[in-house]
Amino acid sequence: MLVTLEGIDGSGKTTVWEALRDARGDGYTFTREPTDSWYGEAVRRSEAERDADPLAELFLFTADHADHLSRVVRPALDRGDVVVSDRYSDSRYAYQGVALDGLVPRPMEYVRGVHQPWTRPPDVTLYFDVDPETGAARSGATNKFEQAEFLGRVRENFEQLVEYEPERFVRIDAAQPPEDVLEDAEDVLDRVLADE
Repeated sequence: MLVTLEGIDGSGKTTVWEALRDARGDGYTFTREPTDSWYGEAVRRSEAERDADPLAELFLFTADHADHLSRVVRPALDRGDVVVSDRYSDSRYAYQGVALDGLVPRPMEYVRGVHQPWTRPPDVTLYFDVDPETGAARSGATNKFEQAEFLGRVRENFEQLVEYEPERFVRIDAAQPPEDVLEDAEDVLDRVLADE
């Protein structure tokens, strides 16, 4: 089973991912995007550049995702592990869907179309929902993707993704205290795994 944790920057998903990783052992593979590969390093370098070309950046993210699938996700699923990923393809759809606005028609659909023939869709996505002002304040607004206005548009894209596949997404109120957010996430994960 592939479980993804998604939400805007500052939603607390990485904190939850770290807590789950510390609490769960055998039978789990914890991973994230951007990865720790050289592809992921190229993504992080691009994120730090204010004037990086958005289309080139999309394909850096996409290359990192392809490598992640072949090197980590698919082998772990083949072993029977539960894979828990901090960010995955939905982040690309939501974030690059904003970054490409004005460059391609229907940018989020364009990004989804690039991925659809070959990506491995998540089985369940925990969506950590928080308002963009809180997200920007929590994340420190240190790069171009962490600004409140940008995050507001990203959040709109996440909401569109939830509408497309409401059966896959489980909304978690990320404005709650961190311990409550973690408890909600653990409850969802345990319930989903019990249903399998």
